[in-house]
Amino acid sequence: MTNTNPSAPQLKVGIQIQPQATSVDAMRQAWRAADQMGADSIWIWDHFYPLFGDPDATHFEAWTLLSVMAADTSHAQLGTLVTGNSYRNPELLADMARTIDHVANGRLYLAVGAGWFERDYTEYGYEFGTVGSRLRQLEADLPRMKERLAKLNPTAVGPMPIMIGGSGQKVTLRLVAEYADLWNCFGPPDNVRHLCGVLDDWCAKVGRNPAEIERTVAVSTDDVDDVERYLEAGASHIIVMTPDPFDLSPLQRLIEQRDRIQS
Repeated sequence: MTNTNPSAPQLKVGIQIQPQATSVDAMRQAWRAADQMGADSIWIWDHFYPLFGDPDATHFEAWTLLSVMAADTSHAQLGTLVTGNSYRNPELLADMARTIDHVANGRLYLAVGAGWFERDYTEYGYEFGTVGSRLRQLEADLPRMKERLAKLNPTAVGPMPIMIGGSGQKVTLRLVAEYADLWNCFGPPDNVRHLCGVLDDWCAKVGRNPAEIERTVAVSTDDVDDVERYLEAGASHIIVMTPDPFDLSPLQRLIEQRDRIQS
């Protein structure tokens, strides 16, 4: 995609392939197709059980899938939307991300959040704690990830931007201002607009240029038309969340809008 209008908004579009009630073959077909269509980013979620529908439906682990996605694709940036920070030692997570970034030839995002889905914790033996304790752990682990990334030999191929997902206005958005290259939240546009303003305020408080942080928003399949609403609210990267059967037509509509806006 070539942007011939330098004043046009820089819009990216992506898709989340949800790894529940599906098969590995179906996911591989979907992310290969999305990559060939021209998606800017492809994502999966990091949970151990389905988030909706049949609680005992088939489900697959995110980072193992991400390594296959890295080998199967060649264009899109890749990531989890987002990794549950509590599930893995931060040094190990940094090493896993660096390794997959080599498989992807520099196309990986390292995306993390404080975690929230209690079943993941209780069934896999992690301490669920409280929102506050999980946020404190995330704050402690982010510098550990960055320190390990700097020590690894070889280092990541690409820039491997750090994404933080979440909407907490007192702690999460402060951590975004302090550590993140990208931030993810959810619609509708009014929510995005408000949270972007809060993030800008935190950037001012910590001495960060808010333009350095890419703002992504995850939307449902029925909210992919008229993405300029989200551009006006402050987002620049729209990700549609797609369950199996993986209908890629919402992604196609996002791509068409991206190309029109930037033509």
